[in-house]
Parts: sequence; structure tokens; C-alpha cells
Amino acid sequence: KVAQGTGYPVLVRPSYVLGGRAMEIVQNATELIRYVTAAAEMGTSHPILIDKYLSGREVELDAICDGETVFIPGIMEHVERAGVHSGDSMAIYPGVTLTEEEVNTLVEHATRIGLALKIKGLMNIQYVIVGGSPYRSPQARREDNIVSTVYVLEVNPRASRTVPFLSKVTGVPMVKLATKVMLGRTLAEMGYKGGLWKRRKLVAVKAPVFSMSKLVGVDTYLGPEMKSTGEVMGIDVDFRGAVAKALLAGGMLFRSGGSVLLSIADKDKVESLPLIRALVECGCKLYATEGTAAMVEGLGIPVTMITKKLSEGHPNVVDIILDGTVDALVNTVTGERAPLQDGFQIRRAAVERRIPCFTSLDTARAAVESLLNGPGAYSVRSLAEYLNGA
Repeated sequence: KVAQGTGYPVLVRPSYVLGGRAMEIVQNATELIRYVTAAAEMGTSHPILIDKYLSGREVELDAICDGETVFIPGIMEHVERAGVHSGDSMAIYPGVTLTEEEVNTLVEHATRIGLALKIKGLMNIQYVIVGGSPYRSPQARREDNIVSTVYVLEVNPRASRTVPFLSKVTGVPMVKLATKVMLGRTLAEMGYKGGLWKRRKLVAVKAPVFSMSKLVGVDTYLGPEMKSTGEVMGIDVDFRGAVAKALLAGGMLFRSGGSVLLSIADKDKVESLPLIRALVECGCKLYATEGTAAMVEGLGIPVTMITKKLSEGHPNVVDIILDGTVDALVNTVTGERAPLQDGFQIRRAAVERRIPCFTSLDTARAAVESLLNGPGAYSVRSLAEYLNGA
């Protein structure tokens, strides 16, 4: 009744968990019943929380508060939309699709919340912005009169994993400042005003690193449950250079002209069209499972169909992954989370072969965009040179 009243899709999770453990997005009553049944079998005594799932652009910021002033070194925009754990998503500084109005709203909310909670030290806030395509420029969205709504997802009165990242790319010594604030100093005494710190003339991308090859039987799709074990950072003068560096450091960069296997869920097929065209523009050879191949052929794009039904002969999708035929994989999931779901063996084969496996179209789009300037199209400078705008 709660889920029906809230409206599907909903986010369900047990209370008192960290890292999004056992958190899922469920699309209908059938999936909800399966989730609750599994929770009951585990014998958990904690309540299950049900929230409305909002699909939009996820944004977060870290701030330092001294009880009188709220200072925000920077705002980060996630590449993946809401629903992917913040620890598993790629984050961009500064937000590349945020309008001035949205930035002002984020800063105002952070200031009001920090002062109302009387926080002294570090604070992290995560938002979701609903309304308008995340891939349209701020100017285009203004011209189309698209109205967006900013929602506060959560407020953490503590340091977050993005503090080291944001400190490096802004030059603000966040931990040192927050420590002095907790010891009684004010931000004004240390020369800092409230509001948003001046934007640096650079783009930085934080990308997650996974250890899936060491964890047998673990599915690799990105969702609300955190699975990454580390992260890397890429800095450059533009987004394409920064994301190329981050993906290269995280082992997720694939080459122009390589071979890519596509297995796209029906709900994502229309949205995947720009990605597929970008892959063709990069000179990639396409392989695809049955349904995806039919769609690609309908676009007039050459594609080799490979069956994903492992019991129906060879070569199948696992074969061409393991024998090195393909260099990368784009595989989005249907929403069903059963252990033997379609695609599990495909993703595990990619992990064992150590080739990039993208389960989010947003991540794949960022990776392909990094290829459009050609290989090695990024600058090499010292961190000080980037911070000084050299």
C-alpha cells in the first residue's frame, strides 16, 4: 500500500545500512514482493524503508560551516543519474550542465541547512535535479524554458569521500580549515567568506575503481549498492581530456576503432541511439545481441549479431568476450535483480577478461566522448599549473 501510494518506481532498503547495502530500485509490485520475501528469509529485524525514486541529475557539494558562515569550495555533478551510489559514480567539477539558477539554489539550500543544523566543521549534501535532459547545455535548457526542481537527497554532517578530490581541484585545504573551525576559529578569521568559492579554470573527473575480478560471483551492474573499492582522478582544461585521464587511470578506457559488444535493455534502446552513432563516428566495429542488433540494423548501421543464449551453440557472447574479439562491453540491465538474470555471465566474462564493462549508458557516453578528440588528446601539466590556470 505504501509503494502504491508513493508511486513506482520506488527505492527500498533496510534501515541501519551503510554503502547502500541491499538497496534496490523496484519498478512494480512483483519486484517489491520478491525483495520483501528475500529480506524476510534473511531474518532481518530492521524495518524496510520505501522512498519515491526520482530520475534526474545527481549533484553533491562539500561545505565548511562555523555556525555563522557556510563556505562551499565547489559543486560536483555526477555523470550517472540518480540511482547509482555516489561512491560508484563519476563526478565532474564543476557541474557542466548546471544553470546559474540551479547553482544559486544549491548554494542557498546548503547555506540554510548548515546554519539551521548549527554545524561546525565539514558537511556533505547530495541533491537530485529533476526536469530537462541532462545532456542539453544550460543555454539550450534556458531557451526551451525548461523548469527544473532541486530536491535534497541527504545531508551528512561529516567529511565525505569527495573531500580529498575537491581539495585538490580547488586548492582549498578543507580538512585544515574544518579542524580549525572545530577548535573555535571562524572562517572570517582565516580569510574565507560564505557562499561558493571562485570556480577554477579546469575540469576534474573522479572515477571509481572496482575489484570485481577478485570477487567471484559478484554482479557488476551499477546500482544503489556501492561496489567500488577506490577511485582515481583526471584533471584537464576540458571535459573530454579529464574523463580520458580518469578512465585511463581506472582501466576503463577503450580505443577508437576497437570492437564493442552491445546488449541494451528494451527500456534503454531509444536513449542508446546517440551512443551507438558516436561509436560509429569513432570507427568502432559493433557486435550486438539479438534485440539490440535488430535495432542497430534498423538504423542502417553495420553490426554483427551474436546470440546471448549460451545453450544455443557457438560463438555466443561469452565466447567473443573471452577470446578477445571485443574490446569493451555496454550492457544495461532490465531491472530484474535475480541472481541468474540475463546478462550476468556476460558481465562476469568481461570482468575475467579485464575489459571495460559499462552498465550505465551515462558512463558509456562519457567514455565514448573522451575518444572523439582522438587518442592522447589531453594536456600534461603539473597540478599547480592547472590550479593557476596556466
